[in-house]
Amino acid sequence: MAASSVGSDVFALSTLLVVSLLVLLLLRHFLPLRTTPAYLLVPIFLSLALPISIILLVPIDLASTSSTNDETTKGIWLPETVLLVAWRIAYWLTFALTWVILPLLGQYMDSGFRAPKDRIIYSVRSNTRYQLIVLACGTAGLVYVFLQNGFEGTSVKSLVMALAYCWGLIQAIYLMGHGLVAVPRRLLRNANTSGRLRRIQSHAPKLHERLEDASTELEELEGRVQQLSKRKTGISRDHQEWIEELEENAPNVLSSRLSQDPSTRISGSPIPAVITDGYLADLTRKLIRARHKRMRFVEAWDRLIQEAADVQAILDAAGSRRLDFGKAPQTASKLEKVTLLSPYLRYLLYSQIVPWTRIVCGSVLSVASVCIVWSEIIKVAFPQGSIISLTVVHHRNSENGKIGFAGQVIASLWLFYMCFAALASFDDVKVWGNRALVRRNTYGESACWYAGQIAKLTVPLAYNFVTFLPKSIYTETAFHQFLGRLIILTPLGKWFDYLFPIFILIPISATLFNLYGKVKSILGYGIIEDDEEENPSGFGTGGWREGRDLIDRELDGRSDLESSTPLDGRTISPPLGPQLPDPGSERRGRANYQQRVRDPALPHAELSRAARTQAQRLSAATQAAAEEDEGVFSGFAHRFRNTVDAMERPEWLPDIAKRPKWMGGVDGNTEGSGRADAGRGLGRWFGGRPTDGRVRL
Repeated sequence: MAASSVGSDVFALSTLLVVSLLVLLLLRHFLPLRTTPAYLLVPIFLSLALPISIILLVPIDLASTSSTNDETTKGIWLPETVLLVAWRIAYWLTFALTWVILPLLGQYMDSGFRAPKDRIIYSVRSNTRYQLIVLACGTAGLVYVFLQNGFEGTSVKSLVMALAYCWGLIQAIYLMGHGLVAVPRRLLRNANTSGRLRRIQSHAPKLHERLEDASTELEELEGRVQQLSKRKTGISRDHQEWIEELEENAPNVLSSRLSQDPSTRISGSPIPAVITDGYLADLTRKLIRARHKRMRFVEAWDRLIQEAADVQAILDAAGSRRLDFGKAPQTASKLEKVTLLSPYLRYLLYSQIVPWTRIVCGSVLSVASVCIVWSEIIKVAFPQGSIISLTVVHHRNSENGKIGFAGQVIASLWLFYMCFAALASFDDVKVWGNRALVRRNTYGESACWYAGQIAKLTVPLAYNFVTFLPKSIYTETAFHQFLGRLIILTPLGKWFDYLFPIFILIPISATLFNLYGKVKSILGYGIIEDDEEENPSGFGTGGWREGRDLIDRELDGRSDLESSTPLDGRTISPPLGPQLPDPGSERRGRANYQQRVRDPALPHAELSRAARTQAQRLSAATQAAAEEDEGVFSGFAHRFRNTVDAMERPEWLPDIAKRPKWMGGVDGNTEGSGRADAGRGLGRWFGGRPTDGRVRL
């Protein structure tokens, strides 16, 4: 093929423009574009745009090397030289970003120093150990390649590409295996609205505890900064300006606490006698991390509360069949302020259409996960039975098994789902440290790390997908000629590429049968954030009842992150009984809550009545679900205890039950009657309490 068609050229150029626009919108969602420096924004943009382009480049490569002769079914194709240049640019830019640029840039943003020279030195030193480990592995691999193939010019190049591919494939297979189970299961679970509310409540205590810990950590660091600002001796002028800059940029969490409670004491580690650049850089680094950590959990907590209010509004609308989320706040986007549906149509959308859509999508993705796993297992022993190959290759009667436009679209969808399943596991895995994506406030080091992981995983997953197809097709692609032939240059690399994907069964089995929870119960530490409810009864620490009370208190306007009263010491009133839904108060409560979340300056008097009504309905909705957790024996025990407590005992019974003095009895120590002495006799067998106020554990 000397030249491509005009339609293919236009499609390729328009695709690049669309991908660039989507990446810019994604960056705008997580990063403030106006304040983010260009040296950080450009590498992150490339590390996201190139992997997405690879997802589209693979189907074009497949159709270009095995295109049909029919013009009506011919897909998008490009000349072989253009494809080879495109693969070289995409791969080597991705390689440089993954292994060199983004790690150095992430440590540069996380250094804490003020001068660029000091930040560069810190970044190089921080990455030296990692680079030395990579160099040691590369040296051992280079010896093996030289012994296997001799001293050839392509040995070093093949070693570098093979090692990068193997390490990326190990991580990609593990994450994809977890995502292939977690993504469909999450969709199927969220189809049940009441169960979704229960899971939100179960997650609330842990998230609230993390938020309080992050606030406490930030307060301690701010207290150390305040102590440094009051110190007049032993600090140079440059250090004094540095400390003043830290004090100005701090979010003043401790200042707000001191304004509410002047008796609050500032705690923290002692300040050294001599202040150095290293000490201030370490303090700056910890302060920035703590600030972003608190912002991360504040955003997650607000999102959880709003999601709980949304789900509760859907449940409350079951009686009136009219759903109104209230007036959008002033800070909402223009798209969120647009109202197109009536309350009745909105109720049908969220109560019927959305749950059934989740069920259908979850079922389809479950079947797709099974097809991917099946193709991974049999691609070596029985490649003709690969389901992915059967859906992509539509012209098997041809000599080479040709791929048309429909096969390109299906191949893009398969590859996109594989990448999405791997990337969706980042929120569940807990080995990434204090890294997270926060809307408009993502930390620079976290943004570099996530961008590097996306760039690292895409190329191994793309080539792994290509190997699902018949060997007569993928061996002719430019992708295989550029990367594949160097991976299988040695027998070790060849068998690793063929057999290692079978280990995807390990993370799939661990996620499907909840092996992570069993490991956590034995070792006390888990790797995956499990969605399973660890405390079904809801009692004790971290149960859904505690989460329900936290959400009630937040909706009631009484949640205060700076309150010194511990959570365990609060008095919780029993849930109210079921009430008929009130659409008017529901709309007012939701509107006031959304405004309060985004505008904390609103007076509490305007929110208390509607928010209290919303909190009461939230408690009433979960009260019926709470009764389902009571077993047969516990229910019988509760009813029997109530019967015994309500009985009036005969007057002669206390004389018979009086204890002698040698057993600790005293004159006049008789058994009381009625409900007051429920803690004595048979009553204490069924949860009664002594009359002196003591609690029996």
